[in-house]
Amino acid sequence: MITKVHKSVWISASVVAVLVVLFNLQPLAIALVTISWSPGVSDSTLMALEHTGQKELEELDQKLRANVPKGHYLVVNSTVNEFYLYKGEQMVKKDICSTGSYVLLKKSEKEKWMFKTPKGEFRIRNKTKDPVWKKPDWAFVEEGLPVPSANHPSRFEYGVLGDYSLSLGDGYLIHGTLFQRFLGLPVTHGCIRLDDENLELVYKSLPMGSKVFIF
Repeated sequence: MITKVHKSVWISASVVAVLVVLFNLQPLAIALVTISWSPGVSDSTLMALEHTGQKELEELDQKLRANVPKGHYLVVNSTVNEFYLYKGEQMVKKDICSTGSYVLLKKSEKEKWMFKTPKGEFRIRNKTKDPVWKKPDWAFVEEGLPVPSANHPSRFEYGVLGDYSLSLGDGYLIHGTLFQRFLGLPVTHGCIRLDDENLELVYKSLPMGSKVFIF
């Protein structure tokens, strides 16, 4: 009797990341899975679960469809390092990316950095062609070098971010990489890395203000 519930979940799976971000549905998902796989659950309980779950999922599906952007937007799964470019409910492209490594870099008790990609709903705040990377303090600490002044020439590196970058705010970017063999692995300092072809596609598809969902 759980088949229909599972089917409903699968129908919405293509945009489940957006639904989780918008409505914080992790408790519901966990409850459905836990109950359906628990031993000794009676048929009547499963039937009640099916009815309640079906109704809630239909209501949530309506809310989801009303809130899904009509234009292009990006969904990033930082657990498996994949991205999904959508236009409305249609997936345009799915491929690998790289996200934060969760490595802790520590200079002192007061100066330390955790390299993780933030989760939640974001917007494209700025778009740059041929971006220049202004190296933050942690980049010098990581290399064992003294930290220079704010606008010292050693702060600026050319060609390391690819042909384009898209800013999500707070220093987090979607950009390219010189080390494309590492794509699909959690190796970044928090930014989202794409290969050259996908970066160009995302750059051209997402206008300013476009939504990016990261989970």
